[in-house]
Amino acid sequence: MAPGDGEFRSICRVCHGGCAARVTVDGGRVVTVRPWPGSPFNRGRMCVKGLATPQAMYHPDRLTHPLRRVGPRGAGKFARVSWDEALSDIAARLDAFRRETGPESVALGQGTGRHHYFHVIRFANTFGTPNWYEPGLANCFIPRITVSNLTYGGFVTGDYCGETPPRTILFWGHNPLVSGPDGELAFPVRDALAKGAYGIAVDPRRSETAKHCGLWLPIRPGTDAALALAMIRAIIEEGWYDRDFVEEYGAGFEELRQRVAAASPAWAEAVTGVPAASLLEAARRYALDRPSILDWGVSLEQNPNSLQTVRAVAILRGLTGNLDVPGGDVFGSKLVAAYPVLRQALPPDAWARRIGADRFKLLGGFRAFMPSAHIPGLFAAMRTGDPYRVRALLLFGNNPLATVANSRGVLESLRALDLLVVADHFPTPTAALADYVLPSAYWPEIDQIIELPFVAPRAVFAHRKLATVGESRQNELILSDLARRLGLPGADESLTDILDQRLAPIGLTFEELADRFMVLAPPRYHRYRDKGFRTPSRKVEFSCRALSRLGYDPLPSYAEPPESPVSAPDVARDFPLVLTTGARRPEFFHSDGRQIGCLRARRPDPLAELGPETAARYGIADGDWVLVTSPRGEIRMRARVTADIREGVVSIDHGWWFPERGGFDFGALASNANVLTNDGPPYDPAFGSYQLRGLLCAVARI
Repeated sequence: MAPGDGEFRSICRVCHGGCAARVTVDGGRVVTVRPWPGSPFNRGRMCVKGLATPQAMYHPDRLTHPLRRVGPRGAGKFARVSWDEALSDIAARLDAFRRETGPESVALGQGTGRHHYFHVIRFANTFGTPNWYEPGLANCFIPRITVSNLTYGGFVTGDYCGETPPRTILFWGHNPLVSGPDGELAFPVRDALAKGAYGIAVDPRRSETAKHCGLWLPIRPGTDAALALAMIRAIIEEGWYDRDFVEEYGAGFEELRQRVAAASPAWAEAVTGVPAASLLEAARRYALDRPSILDWGVSLEQNPNSLQTVRAVAILRGLTGNLDVPGGDVFGSKLVAAYPVLRQALPPDAWARRIGADRFKLLGGFRAFMPSAHIPGLFAAMRTGDPYRVRALLLFGNNPLATVANSRGVLESLRALDLLVVADHFPTPTAALADYVLPSAYWPEIDQIIELPFVAPRAVFAHRKLATVGESRQNELILSDLARRLGLPGADESLTDILDQRLAPIGLTFEELADRFMVLAPPRYHRYRDKGFRTPSRKVEFSCRALSRLGYDPLPSYAEPPESPVSAPDVARDFPLVLTTGARRPEFFHSDGRQIGCLRARRPDPLAELGPETAARYGIADGDWVLVTSPRGEIRMRARVTADIREGVVSIDHGWWFPERGGFDFGALASNANVLTNDGPPYDPAFGSYQLRGLLCAVARI
């Protein structure tokens, strides 16, 4: 129940950043959202998305009551129904699918970093389906978490909030001044750079973050592993590594030295386009001008060599002794209990039926961080029935028609379903295809706790329900209601019970934490000196035993992207430019926010960035509309001609659709980066990752 009018502390969840906020409620309505100064993560600042929360909550297009499709799928016609009617029918149909074709014929999907994340997994486990997904599991963040666990026994984040400032920050495929996930926010990074930390940016774009750096390495997209291997070799051969740390706390150093022996700076320059002198300067500064932070991003994972690319970069921390030291990369503290996802409720034989689990052991197998289905295989099963037919899909805060690779294949898959349920804040291209559209609660309308940073927490916060718009419901409560109607295990456990259970280790209930708002863990460093690292060898594993046992190469390696000027010269004749997808903009979170007037006015059009020489070659001027084409299709973008990008590379925004256009898809295929991407093989053998960057494309002025 909402506490009434007044000013309240909360955590903004417009994105998964987690900025502490002051929310003013008047007459039962959220009227302002402003930053709260007491959090070490956002330090009294917020982005434009969070400040626009009232405009989003009370937008006239906001979903406010359940809808049921009338007429053919895709016609965009819906009728209002009650919650009881909607959930009763959904539950009955799910029960029928479960009995007729098995629980695995029902799949669940969700967006990244949302408050309901683990409750979706809980529902999937208790329903008995192994097939749930989130777009990042193979291509964003989970490979970095898993590799960190395998290499040094835990995930680490930059120590921007301690008393010792970093001297060097290596930003690798990450632009945190725009995209700050899970408590790793822009504001401490900006402060560290302003106070004198030397920044190094590995990015084909001179991003907003790179513009604050002393050294920019404009890498050819998809070749990050080659650069990392050459940096490892330079650090070893030049004697820049932390000899004492490596000798006492490293395992497999000699094997690593032999593996990288041929990865010379000259070789890396030929592969990556980064000058050898710049590579050496970056390696020297990161290794010697310590403490150093390695701030990495999703581009490392969006290729079929995901495991070994992330491994190569992760090893740099161990070589240089920048692990668990003040001002370096540090482990988190276990503050609260894990979310009870009831993994034991999933029948043992269901694991073998998880799509992709037999091939991708670190995505869907028992060693996976959050075992899930392989998205390309899952959507293929919807439209082809191979290995079996997936008949129903329940989506919570996910818009796959805009955000999953191979948009045309996704469209075909969604049309083939017997049941599509979408819970969201607004009508979306995906919701236009649904059988039921359910109004989800916005972040000031929910009760939940959040640990920051995610996986390496140093604080836990509460956010309390402060208002309600229409008949919107929190997704956890929607799932719990469905679970009760289906008679699933744990269905009678309330959300408050779950939150209290999680908070028991710190001796607080949810209501008590809501009053207190924040609990911070004291800083801790050098924990490995007591018991070593949480790996089989108790050391940093340069050569990883666990990977070897799973049948994967224990040492990092480079593989040329399968679609590149080098590996596919025949394709490059027609598509001579290199495409990188996924540029972030501060106004939007993936496909969210494009109907919010104050945000859209700042960023009205989808952008394709290209260098002056590239633009001149094709007769393109800044501001022109252009067609960007790949072997899979074409999209329409607004050209931005800039010197802040590697020549021969085209960088495009992702997540674009046009709420103002209406129709069945709101123009979802007109400017969608995923019309150009491919979800086909080859896949990373461990995670099933596929190529989203370094693809081939062409541009032409319209």
